[in-house]
Amino acid sequence: MSNLLSQSGISLQISSQSVGQLSLLQKFSLLRLTAVMEKYSMSNKHGWTWSVPKFMKRMKGPDYKDKVVFGVPLIVHVQRYGHPLPLSLQLALRYLRSQCLDQVGLFRKSGVKSRIQALRQMCETSPENVNYEDQSAYDVADMVKQFFRDLPEPLLTSKMGETILHIYQYVPKEQRLQAVQAAIMLMADENRDVLQTLLCFLNDVTSSVEENQMTPMNLAVCLAPSLFHLNIMKNDNLSPRSIQRKYATGRPDQKDLNENLAATQGLSHMIAECHQLFEIPQEMLSQSRNSYMEAELLAPSLDELCKKQSQQDEEEEEEEESTYHSYLESLIQNLMKEAKDKTKGWVARSNIDNTELSFKKVGDGTPLRRWRVSAEVEAPPSVVLNRILRERHLWDSNLLQWKVLETLDKQTEVYQYELNSMAPHPSRDFVVLRTWRTDMPKGVCVLVSLSIDHEESPQLAGVRGVVLESQYLLEPCGSGKSRLTHICRVDLKGKSPEWYNKAFGHLCASETARIRNSFQVLDPEGPETKI
Repeated sequence: MSNLLSQSGISLQISSQSVGQLSLLQKFSLLRLTAVMEKYSMSNKHGWTWSVPKFMKRMKGPDYKDKVVFGVPLIVHVQRYGHPLPLSLQLALRYLRSQCLDQVGLFRKSGVKSRIQALRQMCETSPENVNYEDQSAYDVADMVKQFFRDLPEPLLTSKMGETILHIYQYVPKEQRLQAVQAAIMLMADENRDVLQTLLCFLNDVTSSVEENQMTPMNLAVCLAPSLFHLNIMKNDNLSPRSIQRKYATGRPDQKDLNENLAATQGLSHMIAECHQLFEIPQEMLSQSRNSYMEAELLAPSLDELCKKQSQQDEEEEEEEESTYHSYLESLIQNLMKEAKDKTKGWVARSNIDNTELSFKKVGDGTPLRRWRVSAEVEAPPSVVLNRILRERHLWDSNLLQWKVLETLDKQTEVYQYELNSMAPHPSRDFVVLRTWRTDMPKGVCVLVSLSIDHEESPQLAGVRGVVLESQYLLEPCGSGKSRLTHICRVDLKGKSPEWYNKAFGHLCASETARIRNSFQVLDPEGPETKI
């Protein structure tokens, strides 16, 4: 089963690429897709008009506050919960995969309307506590279909959906896989992640074809209208009278029939080839070899940190021997300086989860902004610091495992941790050098960490992320409270600059809010950490 992708070819998966590599590969994909479409697409009268990376018009849309699961854009799910597919939908796919693959006509046979409505209501009212046990497989499958049908924009996006339809109408069969790979590379990250989750799941459904009689083509017939929003996206430009005239005969025109056929054949092909679709083609890597390698983001070793500090010391004309200790100390001093000058260079964003959020652009060649988030916590600085350092399981439900690889001194260590991802995407692990201080002036505590290359750090996960910086400043603010400020830049891998700009600040704010909220509930660890 592809509940988890095979580890063997994971370095070639889109999910393993650094932000710089993905940005570069998108440019190559754009060139490839443009060449193919200009050669074969029959309806390309006005020239091929793609751009990287801003594919969408900026429009002020609704805020979706009254909706939780259905009818909410995927990027809003990312901003709210960290994953583009709501947990209730992930659990639905898990239930169908583990319990229902033997059901004849899964996704083809209809469920019962009243029961599907009850399932939808359950997802909306308690999205993180949905239990599908003893539910009809057909009801759950229909609810999944409705989730994709109700998305404000189709999963394959309006523009990219049209491109994929053209690929399966006009491009020769032997070139389709490459063309679709390029198209998928250009999709918004959240859409691509959900598409991969769904296609791998549907591929698993077809692996039980002898019991459920659902081939890739049978599934595609059932799901293509929901994934492409067929006959919806094309009618945006038609007046109501034109639509009425067009469908008055009760028969779709030839163009609709051709596109429906292309959608079905295309989805069937994508289900069958789902394990290749999200890989980087070897020839693309060969073409971009040097620039691709340069765009890789590698964590420095301890020796390299010493060299970095040595260069800084030379610039500042200091004679002392440079060590990673002095490098970490310089990070702490910079953090304290920034704390004094709170707003300089920072661009404020709207507050999220009752936290203050802002960002700053950094000119070091990596297209990642620094994000800063602040909140008040009902606990003194030393207790909050301990929660961040040693009690991550109390506020991070994605934490799978962690260990201290090496203790360098009482306040410095090499720490490794692994975070869960939405199946079948690989989990991510991080290896960081971190140091903390509890004896700063005025009762302030600090924690600074960054990724390093450590020889005794076996990879726990399929993908290793890179923490460029993660800094916590904890200042007392009266009556046992703290002001928590977190500054963060992390390359999670497999995400584009556009995604970081739209989603990463929300994730930082959510993490800070969870730390704060962990002091507002009873602590299962016992009275010693209760506030």
